[in-house]
Amino acid sequence: MTYTFENKTQEEIFDYLRHAKTVAVVGLSNREETSSYMIGKALQADGFRMIPVNPRLAGQEVLGEKVYASIKEIPEHIDIVDVFRRSEFLPDVAHDFVETDADVFWAQSGLQNEEAEKILRDNGRHDIVMDRCIKVEYAYSGLRKERANQK
Repeated sequence: MTYTFENKTQEEIFDYLRHAKTVAVVGLSNREETSSYMIGKALQADGFRMIPVNPRLAGQEVLGEKVYASIKEIPEHIDIVDVFRRSEFLPDVAHDFVETDADVFWAQSGLQNEEAEKILRDNGRHDIVMDRCIKVEYAYSGLRKERANQK
């Protein structure tokens, strides 16, 4: 039997984005041609505080932001943890996530993992999005226009 994660409603997903200010991008690359880099840059352009997470680049800067080795090391509140790691690594990120006060666990398009979901739910964390691109969801949400009007 194939595991398929069931996301919240579209409106609930849009609400996560509406209330978010800080997004930690786990697996952010310093290579401009990668999806993680392009989406991190797009999040910044849309007014989000983007925090890169990549143990191989820890201590360096990517897109003008200090890179952390783990979300557990980030010294501020994270609204959304956006994960660009292969599905088999989602449980590792879920374990780190439950040790933080981050609000939403978000796995990018093509990524989902039953064990990660169980870890999150068993620890009372139910704000989970999997197999969705944050950039696409943000574009569909209409929030770009809403945010621009608030400036």
